Amino acid sequence: MAEFLSGMKRTVRCGEVTADMVGQEVTVMGWTNRRRNLGSLLFFQIRDISGIVQAVLDSNKADEALFSKAETVRLEYVIAVRGKVLRRTGPNVNPNMKTGEVEIEISELRILSEAEVTPFNVGDANAGEALRLKYRYLDLRREDLQRNLIVRSKIAQTTRKYLSDNGFLEIETPFLGKSTPEGARDYLVPSRVHQGKFYALPQSPQIFKQLLMVSGMDRYFQIVKCFRDEDLRANRQPEFTQIDIEMSFVDKEEDVFEIIEGLISAIFKDVKGLELKRPFARMAYADAMANYGSDKPDLRFDMKLRDITGIVDGCGFGVFENAAKSGSVRCVVLKNHESDVSRKEIDKLTDLVKTYKAKGLAYYGKTADGADRCSFAKFVPAEFLDRLAAELCLENNDIAFIVADADDETTCVSLGALRCHLAEKFSLIDKDRYEILWLTDFPLFEYSEDEGRFVAKHHPFTSPKNEDVPLMKTAPEKVRAKAYDLVINGEEAGGGSLRIYNRDIQKLMFETLGFTDEEIARKFGFFVNAFNYGTPPHGGIAFGLDRLTMLLTGATSIKDVIAFPKMQNACDLMTEAPDVVEDKQLKELGIEISAGKD
Repeated sequence: MAEFLSGMKRTVRCGEVTADMVGQEVTVMGWTNRRRNLGSLLFFQIRDISGIVQAVLDSNKADEALFSKAETVRLEYVIAVRGKVLRRTGPNVNPNMKTGEVEIEISELRILSEAEVTPFNVGDANAGEALRLKYRYLDLRREDLQRNLIVRSKIAQTTRKYLSDNGFLEIETPFLGKSTPEGARDYLVPSRVHQGKFYALPQSPQIFKQLLMVSGMDRYFQIVKCFRDEDLRANRQPEFTQIDIEMSFVDKEEDVFEIIEGLISAIFKDVKGLELKRPFARMAYADAMANYGSDKPDLRFDMKLRDITGIVDGCGFGVFENAAKSGSVRCVVLKNHESDVSRKEIDKLTDLVKTYKAKGLAYYGKTADGADRCSFAKFVPAEFLDRLAAELCLENNDIAFIVADADDETTCVSLGALRCHLAEKFSLIDKDRYEILWLTDFPLFEYSEDEGRFVAKHHPFTSPKNEDVPLMKTAPEKVRAKAYDLVINGEEAGGGSLRIYNRDIQKLMFETLGFTDEEIARKFGFFVNAFNYGTPPHGGIAFGLDRLTMLLTGATSIKDVIAFPKMQNACDLMTEAPDVVEDKQLKELGIEISAGKD
């Protein structure tokens, strides 16, 4: 029978009982993490968010009623225990527990809530993900998940303090807004009052935060939910949280970098106790793609891409020579692991690069005893292999993986993915190291084959480089953006840009994207009109709070840093959302469901 507290008050949390409290009477409350019945002795591990403490009850000292009640306690019962703190001695000391030097001698015990047998062992991270998410409230009792959410809270607190101290106002923007193009698919919300019309949940507060700058708010931030109805990947959620930032009267990227580097440094100091070296490294988009095959390069290991296009000229191998005419031939060198790469493994690596549109994977290496190992040796003279080995500084037990393609981007991107795969497989990454850099000079546009037009690489309010404005009409593919990403350990932690504040350039931007005047007025009319009344130079950035927390906790998935995440199919197994609604609700909204996929 569950009992009431009836005035019993917790005096200390479980993980905070220390040797300094020996001899004191304390009251702890929490969940029964473990129990042992040794006949005359009962031991309990009591757990709360601060940690675990052991409590003991001796039948020779306790009255019969108390001991009998204690014998009924099972795992995950919520209990309150009062007793004296004792020092554990000799082999009873547990060095693996923060509270391993002490235990509580129980003088009073109350069962506050009983628990049925749980569907899986609480704390078992190896239980199936679907089962854990269905009972997420049990999964969240895991120490590592609780620690992650504590870190997440600390990041938010540090962010609010730092930005507030630097003149930023925390301002909320609407969730119910207008659907606009040039982004992922919107989540739509039907209007009951205006039937046949829909609100869109924000993919970001982009337009509103720019309007706040037009309004004269000067510096804004918010920690805000965003929504994107897109196909999900392992580390993508339909709803996610941004640290959203905007500031006025900035006209160069460095103005933003200075503030944001201070923020990130404060977060790392408060959460990890690390002092970051400033200013952060800078790298242009073109250099990142050429050297790392990625716009979010992981610098915790070397293994740069090598351009061997010039070397293969006249080598006799048609695949290389044909690719060199209009594209490129590049490679990555895996040092001291040739003997660990079997033919079967190479087949897997070939399949990997093919997923990035590469047509195949060639290789050339030196075995441990110095012999050649090459997939194209019969097509080229021996002196070419010698020249290639010298150029790549190949030593015994090294192997180079080569991609040749008429499209240089395909060559770079496929090798970039291979580079990261090899580093992970062969443990080349220093997981205790943080490498942070700004990626700059992104293309302003990219060409969409599906739409047959140029689309914005970031969004249609990103400012072009001043010197590239004349190219917007003649060579859009060459226009660089005043855009930047903050990359931490090969992950895009945040991205932003300086914004267009000139009406003529904004109009030119829309024209380059193929929008008619009618479309501009219909989709962005209220926003464009605001530019008629005085717009300051402004820019900003948004960080993914989920991803930033993942990076600082070492979690492998953003699901582990979100209290109630969705599955990869965007379902919530715990609440069984999404779900059908009553016909009455649909009728009120003027919606009729047609037959379709379940």
